[in-house]
Amino acid sequence: MQPVSSRTVPHNPRQSGAPRVDMLISTRVRKSPFWHKSVEHGVRAASIYNRMYHPRLYFSQEEGGVLGEYEHLTRHVTLWNVAVERQIRIKGPDATGFVDYLVTRSMTGDKELAPGKARYVVLCNRHGGIVNDPVLLRLAEDEYWMSISDSDVALWAQGVNVEGRFDVEVGELDVAPVQLQGPDSAAVLKDAGVETVDEMKFFNLLETTLFGCDVVISKTGFSGEEGFEIYLRNATRDADALWDGLVAVGEPYFLRVIAPNHISRIEAGILSYGQDMDLETSPFEVGLDWQVDLDKPDFIGKAALQRIATRGVERKLIGLVFGGRRVDWYNADFWPVLDADSQEPIGHVTSAFYSPGLGANIAFARVPADRAEPGQPLLVKEPASVEPVSAETRATPFSMPRRGLNRPVGMGGVPGAET
Repeated sequence: MQPVSSRTVPHNPRQSGAPRVDMLISTRVRKSPFWHKSVEHGVRAASIYNRMYHPRLYFSQEEGGVLGEYEHLTRHVTLWNVAVERQIRIKGPDATGFVDYLVTRSMTGDKELAPGKARYVVLCNRHGGIVNDPVLLRLAEDEYWMSISDSDVALWAQGVNVEGRFDVEVGELDVAPVQLQGPDSAAVLKDAGVETVDEMKFFNLLETTLFGCDVVISKTGFSGEEGFEIYLRNATRDADALWDGLVAVGEPYFLRVIAPNHISRIEAGILSYGQDMDLETSPFEVGLDWQVDLDKPDFIGKAALQRIATRGVERKLIGLVFGGRRVDWYNADFWPVLDADSQEPIGHVTSAFYSPGLGANIAFARVPADRAEPGQPLLVKEPASVEPVSAETRATPFSMPRRGLNRPVGMGGVPGAET
């Protein structure tokens, strides 16, 4: 068993596996405006994300499951229900000042985010732990949306401003995104009437209408492929019109509905909140130090992050390539990472999948900082193998994304590349 770390709430080290259990569907967990469409398209597995049902698989075993979805993503075009990326609006005269206080990157002066653009950002608590890593969209001079990962930013932001220090309103919108990802995604949008899609730059926004629906389109996505996110306003009312319109226009391009593909995002060095980072990891531990601007006058967590930057970190998230059986499903546990000589546990795998592009199993793993350099031999103890399998640390991204020259956000990302 993996030793307990110094975390207040350690990762559960027990290897309990993935028992077959039914998911209870009830009114306690929200169904997104697109949930019924996922059901129509044959969703086979789901999880809970931001207290909403989140599709995780559509393709059958005969179609290749997650690996089959990856192949379709990299060759054609895919549609994802990602309404779990809840949209938190910050609006008011002090919107820019409040956002600048919440996030670790500078948002003012020559680093201000212009209206019509988006940016990947990180929010930390006063201890330097990551609260969330949303994509921030600036819709107007006084209005920002945070397209959040898996933690409640609305409650966090409302709590930060509970005394009304900033003149802003914080709340969730009836806006739900879908993603079009894959080589033919731009062609689908062009056929849908977005004539300027080829002119869009990475992390730029376009407000328009699709199939009679008001949308905001951003050139972003949770993969290393060419792709776009389409944020649907009045989502409860217009979900069917947008979804059915995209499916129809995409038919000549072999569009398929799939789940967010974690093979592609691991290849591209994109992190998943809750798996690869959480409230007890700092940006410096997971390769997001480029997100921290310690020259800013003030932001939540600045003092703690200054101390961490000065003393360094004890553990880091790194890339791994490892042997053994082909990993074709989500790892249910944090698999132990062992020293290659002593076979003593020194860390754990956070995310893992077989990469067809690399022809090997790849993973992110949390290990001591002095074991984080690329090329170091380690071992991984994954449940399907009786003996630990050989592994080697690797730099990330594992492969450069096919969506252009910009590197993806996440480990190894380039500061400012997305703006």
